[in-house]
Amino acid sequence: MIDSHCHLADEVFAPDLEAVIGRAREAGVDRALVILSAGDAKESVQAERVEALWPDVRFAIGVHPHHAHQFSGQPDRAADVVRTQFAQTSRACAVGEIGLDYHYDFSPRAVQQDVFRAQVRAARELRRPVVIHTREADDDTIAILREEGGGELTGVLHCFTGGPSLARAGLDLGFYLSLAGIITFPKAAELRETVRAVPVDRLLAETDSPFLAPVPHRGQRNEPSHVARVVEALAALHGLAADDLGRRAAANFHTLFGP
Repeated sequence: MIDSHCHLADEVFAPDLEAVIGRAREAGVDRALVILSAGDAKESVQAERVEALWPDVRFAIGVHPHHAHQFSGQPDRAADVVRTQFAQTSRACAVGEIGLDYHYDFSPRAVQQDVFRAQVRAARELRRPVVIHTREADDDTIAILREEGGGELTGVLHCFTGGPSLARAGLDLGFYLSLAGIITFPKAAELRETVRAVPVDRLLAETDSPFLAPVPHRGQRNEPSHVARVVEALAALHGLAADDLGRRAAANFHTLFGP
């Protein structure tokens, strides 16, 4: 299994990082994609610890829409920060997470859009996939991916919670959909019906840890070992054994992000 999206460089994991990674490996998690906030010095230091303890991890680097306001009027500077850190991170394989968040609006929407566009262009230049965050901004997110992606961009809609229209738009762009612990929540019946129609060869599994712990761990700190519960839920939706779904999702990860 692979956890296709987690925040192991978050300070919440600092006290027991080695134990968290140990539990992931014991659960059969071979690799994780660790998301780094571009320009965050503390996360960069923690990322070095993660890499030392788990050499098979990979990293994605980007300016989250919550932080886009830091680059107001200078969206290209956000892309430059990503490029610089990308060049300094040997196991970096993707630009992200990037996108739009109109739920919290921690950054003005126009600023979010400008910073998002600049990073999509940077990903094209780097020839790397993108990890997309979209919340209550689906139309604008897809429009920017179409306009700036140029038909060349690959990536994943992370922590997918959308409906059939967003799923189809993402699939039509050639993107993958990554499911997190929400897929196990009792009230996520509509999401499960949407995911049931998504081809298995376009699915990824993630934790988004330390957030969104799946049932039966809901309410606790999430961690990569819990991706097994997401894999089990996806397997049930597609009538597959969990081991089979885990292998197929891992193959999808390697197709998108590389070995």
